[in-house]
Amino acid sequence: MITGISSQNTKTKAIFALAVVCILWGTTWVASKQGVMHMPGLQLAGFRQLLAGSVYIIYFIATGAPWPKGREWYAIGVLSFLNILCGNGLTTWGVQFISAGLGAIIAATFPLWMVIIGMFFLKDNIPSAALKGFLLGFAGICVIFFEHVKDFLNSEFLFGIAISFTASWTWALGTVFTKKEAKYFNPYFSLGLQMFMAGAVLLAVSYITGNAIPVNEIPWQSWTAIGYLVVFGSVIAFAAYLYSLQRLSVELMSIYAYINPIVAVILSALLFNESLTVFIIAGGAITLYGVWMISHALRKDAREKDILP
Repeated sequence: MITGISSQNTKTKAIFALAVVCILWGTTWVASKQGVMHMPGLQLAGFRQLLAGSVYIIYFIATGAPWPKGREWYAIGVLSFLNILCGNGLTTWGVQFISAGLGAIIAATFPLWMVIIGMFFLKDNIPSAALKGFLLGFAGICVIFFEHVKDFLNSEFLFGIAISFTASWTWALGTVFTKKEAKYFNPYFSLGLQMFMAGAVLLAVSYITGNAIPVNEIPWQSWTAIGYLVVFGSVIAFAAYLYSLQRLSVELMSIYAYINPIVAVILSALLFNESLTVFIIAGGAITLYGVWMISHALRKDAREKDILP
């Protein structure tokens, strides 16, 4: 009886942790948008990742965690480039030119690109349900951009869309790489190292290319955004993610990927008066449903392969 109550309490805490992830990672888009209104996006992303990575590294050093060795550094370097430097760096840069809600929806499309990677590069046998989800998700994207056709003549908007989709692509590549190389590195300690390395590179690039302002000229609004992204977006949200990931099913955990864009779209409309049109609502819903179909089909296919000899 006591064991049952304890188990139920643990699951309740895990669901609460998942809810924290759903909300906080959705708000990071709004925080990023607030920050890039007053400073270049690459510089903001660099400070965020460098500071967040430092927090993780200090924690694991204090707890005596062993440093990566040999092949682990290869995996850490690749993931730092794909997921943090390109994935997060480009999405942060992207919201400098497009709305936070639109950026969040584009980021959520990475399972669509995983289907393409699987079909054309890995030669995987993709389930038909996943292909249907891909087509549906692509249709949703077309609906979203229907009212933005004229905006594609705006070079800055086009650039923001391009780097946001590139970020989604690199995140998909990083996900595929993680599945193949995860056994060669400690994913938790390596996360801090990935952040630190990517943050240092992002800052270097931002200063070399002139996409930076003097530190003493960064306004409090941007420092507040960076602080929020480090504490709530990276440290608290990721700790909650790991806690819930160890105690909840993969199917339940995947909910955060669909709630994040909804939170971002609503908050960006309320705080920044970003347009919340029927095309964004309908297209976003269609796209996310297509993404869900892909994720569900791929997980089902993976379970069947594990069962069959």
